[in-house]
Amino acid sequence: MCVQYLTTNNVDWVKAHFDLDLTASTRHDVFPTYPGSIILRSHNTQRTAIGPARFGLIPSWAKDEEFGRHTYNARSETVSEKPSYRHAWSNRHYALALADAFYEPCYETGKAVRTKIAQANREPMAIASIWDKWTEPETGELIVSFSMLTIGASDHPVMNRCHKPEDEKRTIVPLRPELFNDWLNATPETANALLNLESMPDLIFAD
Repeated sequence: MCVQYLTTNNVDWVKAHFDLDLTASTRHDVFPTYPGSIILRSHNTQRTAIGPARFGLIPSWAKDEEFGRHTYNARSETVSEKPSYRHAWSNRHYALALADAFYEPCYETGKAVRTKIAQANREPMAIASIWDKWTEPETGELIVSFSMLTIGASDHPVMNRCHKPEDEKRTIVPLRPELFNDWLNATPETANALLNLESMPDLIFAD
């Protein structure tokens, strides 16, 4: 499960893979309720866009923005059923969250060690996510937010080393570059088919 990740400022990588202009900003860690860059596509116009969104999905019916503190990850097995996520899922609100790395606790020493995980080739990654819109009741501000999808990781050679030995092994799903468009264009059926370990690039414990 991912509660912290590092945004990317690699404007050249974003331009090469999506033909979009990433607004460079101070590199920073992202936690729930913090903004991070995501890419999404309109299924009406086929326009692809990039912009900031809040980490932690806030469904349209939520009473306040604090809701997003608990919805930063969505289990792939139940995302179509859970009230917080099913609108975004069924309406094909599929996004890619851009990151240089993410962090998980590793307990191999017997204690929790904050561990940085990156692609083996050290390039940025695009993480399978869903997004939704929420209107702030008092100000009318429209807030876009997102959640990263997670899958079982017991068979992943890197991600199965994270979390407590007795805990269920889970991982977010960075996608291989050849699958970026497939995810942005996905239907619920094809999205499900992409949420597996084979869709992920090689990962490493980074320095």
